[in-house]
Amino acid sequence: MSMYQSFRGLPALAGLASFDAAQQPGLSVEECVRRLKRFHYAFRRLHEIFLARLTAEPVYELKMAFSLHAHYCAEHVAALRQRVGEMREPPLGLDIVPDPALEAYFNEILAAPTTEELLLGLYAHALPVLGAALEKHRTTTNPLADAPSVRLVKFALLEVEEMDDYGAQAVDAFEAEIGARKTEIQAWLEVLDDALAAAGGLDGTSERTSAAFPRKYSGKPFVYDPVPQRDARFPDPYNMGVNAEAFLYDPAMPPEPKVLMMFYKRIREIDVPEMMASILSETKGKPWGYYRDMTRQLWDEARHAMMGEVGFVSLGVDWTKVMVNFTWSLGLNTQLSAKERHGVLYFIEQGLMPKTGKRFEWETAQAAHHALSALFQDYDWADEVLHARVGRDWYVSQFENPKEAVDWGDRAWSKVLIGWRQWKDEGLTQHRNWWPEVYRDWCRVQGIEPDEHVLAFSESYETKRADLKTLSASA
Repeated sequence: MSMYQSFRGLPALAGLASFDAAQQPGLSVEECVRRLKRFHYAFRRLHEIFLARLTAEPVYELKMAFSLHAHYCAEHVAALRQRVGEMREPPLGLDIVPDPALEAYFNEILAAPTTEELLLGLYAHALPVLGAALEKHRTTTNPLADAPSVRLVKFALLEVEEMDDYGAQAVDAFEAEIGARKTEIQAWLEVLDDALAAAGGLDGTSERTSAAFPRKYSGKPFVYDPVPQRDARFPDPYNMGVNAEAFLYDPAMPPEPKVLMMFYKRIREIDVPEMMASILSETKGKPWGYYRDMTRQLWDEARHAMMGEVGFVSLGVDWTKVMVNFTWSLGLNTQLSAKERHGVLYFIEQGLMPKTGKRFEWETAQAAHHALSALFQDYDWADEVLHARVGRDWYVSQFENPKEAVDWGDRAWSKVLIGWRQWKDEGLTQHRNWWPEVYRDWCRVQGIEPDEHVLAFSESYETKRADLKTLSASA
């Protein structure tokens, strides 16, 4: 034990560690970098999996969680890339797979055929293993010499623990489905164990097994599914019978029920993560800043959807009575290229910036004297300003000038065929006007009589086909 005494007993070494801990050998730069690269690879693959499975995952809460957790992973990838770059590592080699067995491990999770297996692979296997490896690094490396790595590992552990906690609850929610296939699922989890053992553990410090391990689901390359899915609480996802924007911009309509329609616009933004996940999953070879920024935007859009959900709860209105469609993400994902989808996204964002866009919604909430809606619209507006910058950085930069970028997105949007009549003819929807029922519910909770003019609102998207470009999404 060190006999050194600091001045008046002040914490020595900036409070990072004791002298005894700081005298431990720890990890060399080479070994530290080797492990950080594997953590980087793990976060990058988890980011990929969360996004690749988001669109086709029907459960709304899981879509939202995958959006957040992909954002966390993207941020930790960025931090690890920066740290490795500080440690005598040009070229960085961060796009090199550190171990074929580790690649197979994540490929198995990516290819998991059901929600319950995906949840187990992510939250009962990969994230706990990653957390344990990060904690081992934190306690093994020298806390003074490698203080920058220790700091980023501490931050990563906070969010890995948060993801673990969410995942444990998610797995519990699927207990019945998991139990019904217990033997089959257990056999697959053993495949994951074997792959990890062959890799020497996630950080590569364990003894490697020499035996080959079988692949259960990843024998064929994973194919991204661009078709959005929704759970049973979305009974009519093709429904385009209510034109929220037509109501909001009608000066004859009072501001108070417009709050209800704005909450509908917010929860309708579920389709933006569904679409943006397709861009990120299908766009390869960009700098990591692209994936980090675009994933942040994707998460913001998921946050906006949850603002709508909270809004309906605050009003005492059952949001499942609102027909939240997926027609925008379905159309873009199945009819356009990834670059064209990004162009449409940017084109729509430009329409949100003028005074008739996000400012108008914020002012409407204020006019209605609804504090929660005003707060949500305030932050929604701020987010969209950020998203416009993301668009300029990663979309507009591909063109000669901003006008060319906007025009290209406009043309891409014009190519999308909205099957309003086709879906009705095929019996997929009747485009039922759900507004009167939801509005009456709101009036009942408020203890007021419905306004007959407001109640009579039924203007559909079909009657405003010329305006579909500005009415079909709230990106």
